[in-house]
Amino acid sequence: MRTHRQTIVATIVLLIGLAGCQGGSKDHKDKPADGSNQGSGQGSGPGSGQGSSPGAKVPAAPAKDIDSKDILARTELAPAVYVKNVLIAWKELDAAHHGHLDPRAAKRSNAEAATLAQEIAAKLKANPDAIDAICKESSEDPGSRTGEPYIIKTDTQFVPEFKNLSLRLKEKEVGIVKTMYGYHVVERVAKPAPDPLESVDILARPPEAGPVQVQQVVIGWKDTPSAQAGRADKRALDRTKADADKLVQDLLGKVRANADMAKLMKEYSEDPGTADTAGSYDVSSTTQYVEGLKDISLRLKLNEAGLVKTPFGWHLVKRVPPPPPPPPDPLDSVDILKRKPDLGKVKVKHILLGWTAVHVEDDRAKTRDRKTLEKLVKDTVAKLKKGAKIEPLAAELSEDPGSKAGIAIEVNPETNYTPPFKNMALRLKVGEVGIVKTDFGIHIIQRIE
Repeated sequence: MRTHRQTIVATIVLLIGLAGCQGGSKDHKDKPADGSNQGSGQGSGPGSGQGSSPGAKVPAAPAKDIDSKDILARTELAPAVYVKNVLIAWKELDAAHHGHLDPRAAKRSNAEAATLAQEIAAKLKANPDAIDAICKESSEDPGSRTGEPYIIKTDTQFVPEFKNLSLRLKEKEVGIVKTMYGYHVVERVAKPAPDPLESVDILARPPEAGPVQVQQVVIGWKDTPSAQAGRADKRALDRTKADADKLVQDLLGKVRANADMAKLMKEYSEDPGTADTAGSYDVSSTTQYVEGLKDISLRLKLNEAGLVKTPFGWHLVKRVPPPPPPPPDPLDSVDILKRKPDLGKVKVKHILLGWTAVHVEDDRAKTRDRKTLEKLVKDTVAKLKKGAKIEPLAAELSEDPGSKAGIAIEVNPETNYTPPFKNMALRLKVGEVGIVKTDFGIHIIQRIE
């Protein structure tokens, strides 16, 4: 989960709730989006490729206005929809996407793209059942060419233009919307039948609000949207769906027979955030994880395991007891952590400092011993308590690019930040400074609002 986010044109990165890469990896749960605050743990949600945030804007490239304004003007939104889309881009978008456009788009003018999108929309309006064939032939979104629909809900973070259109579509209705990735010809489709291997009995239960603690093994195959978009483990690229089915059934049998889940994760899982550590993570109703993973996690009983399919492949998920809280770090502001949390929104800025044992990719931390760290933290806190501004200190010292740039972050009880960071932020008074350790290092946090 600490891998850097990639700029990928494939719309799967933008449109699916892929938080946590496979659903729970630390890259999305404990590390925020590029330009944000490293180590604060903000999950930027669905797909989390650059440009996927609700504030993403269409780049300054010529574009025709062919959006389906009649559909976008509707006030009634569906709570959840399944859609398929044909993405058509044009050459002026290539610079914005670092030369990663489909070769067809790189040769196409905007006028040609707009005409093609309108022609495809007309074909689908005449024959909605042709969507899979047209996606496979024409779409420049690798994920959409697999034939798997995207699920879109009102509370998930998708590219806003695409989400706004999708949630207003009626079943088998077709619309067009422009995003920073091109023109999307979108069709709402029926909810697909579950895969025969999915744990439908578990998925039929009412969900808990959470949080619950889970571990998972992810098994992909070459035809998943994730593999088509170039985001799959290399083992998945050589695996058929039938082979994946057999493997995940074997593993589920072992888990239900009380096999060591951590050992299986390290050997088999293709979730980069937890495969090496065999770690677990919290899932709640507000967590921005890929929908299937969240759905089954919130329905499992303690120590129960089940299967669900997502665009990444099979997720073998087991609910486990929550780990005991780690002992406080000697530098932690334990007096502040004992307070009741603020249940509203707070805004904070912070300075991240690491040392040889715990750090992000910053050369200063890699050679800093613990004694030197403790002195640096105490000296910095003393300056802040005497009235020094946090911004210049963060610019000089912080090992988190976002906080180094002076970016403030908003925290509330439902935001997906790494728990120690969130716990401290919600207990600070305005202007107060606190210290807390996370998996990324020591955070010196000051509440500014």
